[in-house]
Amino acid sequence: MRLSRYFLPTLKENPSEAQIVSHRLMLRAGMIKQQAAGIYSWLPLGFRVLKKIEQIVREEQDRAGAVEVLMPTIQSADLWRESGRYDDYGQEMLRITDRHERDMLFGPTNEEVITDIFRNGAKSYRNVPLNMYHIQWKFRDEVRPRFGVMRGREFLMKDAYSFDLDVAGAKHSYNKMFMAYLRTFDRMGLQAIPMRADTGPIGGDLSHEFIILADTGESEVFCDKRWLDMDLSGQAVDYDSDLEPMFKELTSIYAATDEMHDPANCPVPADQLVTRRGIEVGHIFYFGDKYSKPLGAMVSTADGEQVPVQMGSYGIGVSRLVGGIIEASHDDAGIIWPESVAPFHTGLINLRTGDADCDAACADLEAKLTAAGKEPLYDDREERAGAKFADMDLIGLPWQLIVGPRGLKNGVVELKRRATGEREELSVESALAKVTG
Repeated sequence: MRLSRYFLPTLKENPSEAQIVSHRLMLRAGMIKQQAAGIYSWLPLGFRVLKKIEQIVREEQDRAGAVEVLMPTIQSADLWRESGRYDDYGQEMLRITDRHERDMLFGPTNEEVITDIFRNGAKSYRNVPLNMYHIQWKFRDEVRPRFGVMRGREFLMKDAYSFDLDVAGAKHSYNKMFMAYLRTFDRMGLQAIPMRADTGPIGGDLSHEFIILADTGESEVFCDKRWLDMDLSGQAVDYDSDLEPMFKELTSIYAATDEMHDPANCPVPADQLVTRRGIEVGHIFYFGDKYSKPLGAMVSTADGEQVPVQMGSYGIGVSRLVGGIIEASHDDAGIIWPESVAPFHTGLINLRTGDADCDAACADLEAKLTAAGKEPLYDDREERAGAKFADMDLIGLPWQLIVGPRGLKNGVVELKRRATGEREELSVESALAKVTG
């Protein structure tokens, strides 16, 4: 992609309305534009990151055996009345009435809809276990939306829902999602710590939040120091095996949100306990028959008995993750994207657009990077070098390939690694080899 043909409205100054790093940098990098309080348009650069995150989430859900569906954003109030939540949910639910005076709502979550889908299509123990998920926009009418996409009113979520015949099966489904979440966040370059958490309005008696540590986190969290040194990268998971030992081993290392932390009975010595702020990027729940019983989601057992299915739900804030990754990975110059979610892999900078040799070298590099699947963003604008460098640092692409007339005369280009700031002069062939791996 050539920057002269792209839409990238970067800003030099920090927007006054942005209170945290991710909000400032997303606005400055031209990733989003606010349309109303807590509601944003995703501009080309931000949308590319959003889709990269979404795809990683999808791949790990599929790997764990979940089946993708798509549920509507607008839901019938009647389903929520069946579950008993319509009047209890509070003012965060956006309630609307259609032209036929039917009560509707913009879905803040999907337990009722997915249970209705299941009860109409599954009748036997042979239909379980089953886990269905979707990635869809949701709306919660926050009283005070703030921090950009971190606490918006409209947001993109992945939510999955498991259905099992009994408690043992439901716990296995829970463990599968627990491990899938660790793999998902690790692939995004994040260290997400699972913390025992309050179930809130979702209900149930088993719940974990996945928290990334950041100074701008919304709540205080507590964990054993061992979590900070833990490396879960590349951990293989056999989802058909008994995952309970792995689950118990990981959850035996103390980690808790402020609601669940009891200072008087904390098992971790004070010198081993880390107290930080944290950002929630995922939340999983087991809630048994809380929804299946009132909504009549029953299956017959092998003996012919009718029983309500055991359920769990599993959420990942896809749009929230964009902000969370930035909070965890940035410097004074801008964003530092992990390669797996970067909007483009390499920023190709032409220091003298219009120079025949520079133009030819950049065109050749652009073609070769594209052929290697490395998604170059080619800055071919007639701008001064300082502005090009500043924009590339701001948007945070993993690699920068810098082509100038002086270097070409000496047979070299400059290669910069954004995460470390390391620069080196290499031949074109060596630079390509290093960038393409």
